[in-house]
Amino acid sequence: MTLSSKHIITMDDLTPDDITHILDTAESFAEISQRRIKKLPTLRGRTVVNLFLEPSTRTRTSFEIAAKRLSADGINFSASASATVKGESLRDTAATLAAMACDLVVIRHKYAGSPRMLMDVMDCSIVNGGDGMHQHPTQALLDLYTMRQRLGRLEGLTVGIVGDISHSRVAGSLIPALRMVGARPIVIAPATLLPARPDVLGAEVAYDLDEVLGELDVAYMLRIQMERADGMPFPSVREYARFYGMNSARLGRLPAKSIVMHPGPMNRGVEISQDVADSDRSLVLEQVESGVAVRMAIMYLLLGGADSGAAA
Repeated sequence: MTLSSKHIITMDDLTPDDITHILDTAESFAEISQRRIKKLPTLRGRTVVNLFLEPSTRTRTSFEIAAKRLSADGINFSASASATVKGESLRDTAATLAAMACDLVVIRHKYAGSPRMLMDVMDCSIVNGGDGMHQHPTQALLDLYTMRQRLGRLEGLTVGIVGDISHSRVAGSLIPALRMVGARPIVIAPATLLPARPDVLGAEVAYDLDEVLGELDVAYMLRIQMERADGMPFPSVREYARFYGMNSARLGRLPAKSIVMHPGPMNRGVEISQDVADSDRSLVLEQVESGVAVRMAIMYLLLGGADSGAAA
């Protein structure tokens, strides 16, 4: 079984069955990381391009490792190494890559809609590695995988997404992903960090984290973008941490089996305290580990890996 679309640009490109298939396939790949030889011949001869025109560490490295473990030929472009710094348009960059007959392109770009532009020029599969404040679908998929691995299910979970909702591409993908698998998303933020019409998000809205703590199976803390902190619409970072940060006191008021997640990089002491970040209920490192397995599964399924034999 392959996926219903050859691209993953937004969560709308996937069906609930697609999501389940990706997560199940990722589970079969997860043990590869524990082997002495962490490599499969599955995508030998295929070419995967990582076109990262915005700074990234976790996502870029995760895709690079996933491609290597499947034996794909990986080509990595960064913003500084791309001809875009010389004025070349994204469309021309895409046309150049198309002429090289690559099989899959992962793109991260600061402008929303950039992955769609590649679809107009290229015949290969396109995966959105994060476009502006729009979406980051593979992050949502690895988050679902992490939740399922720890909690044993997705359907019926209540997930509180805390922080700068209006500017977060992570929230932009995670909210519809949760709804697709039968979970209940709640966005939790001051009104100044929510869109003008929160009802368009497709999630319940809460303005007080403490009021909903007891309902949460997952507390998902979004990063406060410190590079924009001077212009953030709240009085101070300290005040934000006081009312919306996950600290040991709040962790103690969560249900006993609840978990804490964060897409990284973390601002310790702001959205999450030091002791919570390092606790056994924090799944931050598990999310990083899950990212490799999930992205291996995505490449495998988009590039027809299922036709070449078993996943492992």
